[in-house]
Amino acid sequence: MIPRYSRPEMVSIWEPATKFRIWYEIEAHACDAMADLGVIPRENAEAVWKAKDVEFDVARIDEIEAVTKHDVIAFLTHLAEHVGSDEARFVHQGMTSSDVLDTCFNVQLVRASDILIADLEGLLAALKRRAYEHKDTVRIGRSHGIHAEPTTMGLTFARFYAEMDRNLSRMRDARAEVATGAISGAVGTFANIDPAVEDHVCDKLGLVPEPISTQVIPRDRHAAFFATLGVIASSVENIAIEIRHMQRTEVLEGAEFFSMGQKGSSAMPHKKNPVLTENLTGLARIVRSAVIPAMENVALWHERDISHSSVERMIGPDATITLDFALARLTGVIDKMLIFPDNMLENMNKFPGLVMSQRVLLALTQAGVSREDAYSYVQRNALKVWEHRTDFKQELLGDADVLAALSAEEIEEKFDLGYHTKHVDTIFARVFGE
Repeated sequence: MIPRYSRPEMVSIWEPATKFRIWYEIEAHACDAMADLGVIPRENAEAVWKAKDVEFDVARIDEIEAVTKHDVIAFLTHLAEHVGSDEARFVHQGMTSSDVLDTCFNVQLVRASDILIADLEGLLAALKRRAYEHKDTVRIGRSHGIHAEPTTMGLTFARFYAEMDRNLSRMRDARAEVATGAISGAVGTFANIDPAVEDHVCDKLGLVPEPISTQVIPRDRHAAFFATLGVIASSVENIAIEIRHMQRTEVLEGAEFFSMGQKGSSAMPHKKNPVLTENLTGLARIVRSAVIPAMENVALWHERDISHSSVERMIGPDATITLDFALARLTGVIDKMLIFPDNMLENMNKFPGLVMSQRVLLALTQAGVSREDAYSYVQRNALKVWEHRTDFKQELLGDADVLAALSAEEIEEKFDLGYHTKHVDTIFARVFGE
């Protein structure tokens, strides 16, 4: 990913130097296991560890690969330059390139998962704080973009919290899905390497052995992993869209923090644009773009081909780096987000009393009016409010059919705002615990 949308900790996981360090650890641990089994001399295994503090020369490996046209062979040649060709002759014994590549890729995905899990935990903390801060801040709920019934800003944050909490569970499952390693040799039969080597390497790297690999770790695991990233990205966009809506001039119920010296437009000095959440919408598209290629990587020829390789070299870094950046950016937006309670009430009362229509409808049916007639009575008065901006309650009080079923006091009672917020605490207990 480009530096603009990258954070150093996640980027470092995908640096060539990090990859080669993981390759080295796989090979060195495999040598230890083979020495334990008596397959190779102990002194040769110990010699490999002479390179434990070496900074592998990426440019040199690239130079060798330009000749060999094979990245793992190029690395092994460079490793022998540090260890000594005689001492290194047992390195990679019985292994195949995919043992190194796939096990390394999964180590990188696990490390990336740990960062993303921490990102989600930080976002959840911000959402919870803002939810409790605005638990009782009343705003209008909307369906189809149209005023529906009252809710609270706290419930808005709480539903995003619940969604991201589900994503945290998904991310933990996705981490477990890819936390496998394979050191099983050509076509995965262990013909030239003992399964105990795989056990040892996986244990040292914090993985579990892949139950059955071919010459590759099965890619359905990775498809599930990247699908999870896509779901999380969609949730990021879900929140971003709501904030973008709230910041519209004619709504202005909430807004991104606008810092001192910030400029909204090169042409119009008055502008305060929701640039961060618009950016998050775009970043979510990039993360989701990795999902289909990951799904298509599942179907490989026989025991292996490398049609998945070029895909993963791109989507591994790009999807994790982008999502890491997006989650951090969204957390910052939530932390600093401006909330305008007075505007929320003003918007809700733009068509006075109209949002209480369902309460009146239900009261009429409970008073013995058929649902069809009750709906007709309420709707005809509601339409007057839509068209003439009159007061809904006053229209009802002037309707003989309504008054035949409900007293003025009963109508008045149906406009109590507290009726719509009486179960907020119950919902919060469900989301956040008692």
